[in-house]
Amino acid sequence: MYDLIIKNGLIYDGLGNEPFKADLAIKDEKIVKIGEISDASENKLDAEGKIVTPGFVDIHTHYDGQATWDPYLRPSTYHGVTTVVMGNCGVGFSPCKPEQRDWLIGLMEGVEDIPGTALHEGIDWEWESFPEYLDALERKSFAIDVGTQIPHGAVRAYVMGERGINHEIASSDEIQQMKNIVQEAINAGAYGFSTSRTEKHNDVNGNLTPSITADKVELVEIAKSLGEIGKGVLQGISDFYDFDSEFDIFKTMSKESGRPISITVEQQDARPEWWIQLLDGIEDAQEQGINMYGQVPPRATGILMGLTATLNPFRFHPSYMEIADLPLDERVRIMNTSDFRDKLLNEDAVSINPLVDEIISSYGKMFLLGEPANYEPDPKDSFQSLSKSSNMTPEEIAYEAMLEKDGKALIYHPLFNYQPGDLSLVEQMLNHPYTISGLGDAGAHCGAISDASFPTTLVQHWSRDRTRGAKLPLETVIKMQTSETARLLGINDRGILGEGYKADINIIDYQGLTLHEPEIINDLPAGGRRLVQKASGYEYTIVSGKIAFVNGEATGVLNGRLIRNSG
Repeated sequence: MYDLIIKNGLIYDGLGNEPFKADLAIKDEKIVKIGEISDASENKLDAEGKIVTPGFVDIHTHYDGQATWDPYLRPSTYHGVTTVVMGNCGVGFSPCKPEQRDWLIGLMEGVEDIPGTALHEGIDWEWESFPEYLDALERKSFAIDVGTQIPHGAVRAYVMGERGINHEIASSDEIQQMKNIVQEAINAGAYGFSTSRTEKHNDVNGNLTPSITADKVELVEIAKSLGEIGKGVLQGISDFYDFDSEFDIFKTMSKESGRPISITVEQQDARPEWWIQLLDGIEDAQEQGINMYGQVPPRATGILMGLTATLNPFRFHPSYMEIADLPLDERVRIMNTSDFRDKLLNEDAVSINPLVDEIISSYGKMFLLGEPANYEPDPKDSFQSLSKSSNMTPEEIAYEAMLEKDGKALIYHPLFNYQPGDLSLVEQMLNHPYTISGLGDAGAHCGAISDASFPTTLVQHWSRDRTRGAKLPLETVIKMQTSETARLLGINDRGILGEGYKADINIIDYQGLTLHEPEIINDLPAGGRRLVQKASGYEYTIVSGKIAFVNGEATGVLNGRLIRNSG
């Protein structure tokens, strides 16, 4: 007797092969048979007319805090994700001395835009060392599986104290201590080590993340600690302002350790060709036998703005700043008065920093996101373009747009990867032989970004709905976020629909799959705010053989667990 049989589904195996119609049987949390199955089972699901895929494996999340209080790890679980890996970008909460807790929260709040009040309220701090952190997570119940990496920022602060936080050079003894801590973490079950070398990452007080000035010796020696035990991966992000020097650091980390490394790849308007240089460098490294990959997103890295979000085009206008803390309905009432409208639209914004100033003033890259969400908008629909065919200024259009849906409408600003006004550059990134789909940052950027929905974008937009460029085969986009992501981290028991593999499975109404507009909800600890985006079409999500979600909603089954790297 099988535990569960899925009948009549169109099977996408996660390996990129052509789909085929078959039944699938599950026993003891594993797939045990694929084919025509007539055996009896009390539990059957009819997948006629639906596609059946492996559960999605998201290797770039920031649930490090949320995982300590939320068993459902939303919003990832609205999008068919059955495994998440956190601890990316050099930030996390372990190792941690008691006196460093507030600082680590401030670092996460600044880098990843997770409300500090929620982290203070939600994290129970049952640990100091990384193995203790893993043990604490193992005591939790989850709807999906959770893996983690050890973050450079926490390690540096733990070993060096204020010297590490203040960007001083590590001594040889301190480097050895960091190596020992990282090895201890990997041996305890961490999947890798992550670091950040970008000026975009600052703590809540505006200070650069501790790892940004770590020298090559420190980073290479830590990487070699993974090579010495023969397991674990490396992950990093850099601005690559000094391209040759920075790229050499990451390349040497992988070369000297023999371990895979993935680094963030994105197109920036200020340096429009840099991403090509980076991918060319990765390809050259691969030809030398160095295991480097570019981690790329399936759509533009976009900022969401509005009256409910962290930013809007008028956030730093003096008149708006006076009402910014009022309840939404009161702000909407005030903004609908002609006196306030005229006053605000005739003001200049207070300058914050170049990046923020650019985001809130680039009307040629602002679009109404809409329902369903449109992540490949036509430049002719930008507020700047619309103003040319109307008697309204771009500012007036933005003002009125924000007031739609009782002030809950969202404006989409594609910040990176959108220079041509479409996703043609992303198409090249996705099709590159040495890239991995990632960078969704699920659990982070709570008031400005909602990219945990990347898996749905890959399926819906790239294989079915895209009209402004080439589509990708459905079997390819399934492979991108199942077997490819799982294999990079060495999670070899999932990501494939095959006999003997873990029964993490999605049954999807492919034609009905729809990505909805995000909304702001206040469900974090201490009433913290975050953007949450849902999708329709995920009829069943199965974790270790049991139905965990039906139509995106939790069944209450908590069949997930902490997963540990076993090498």
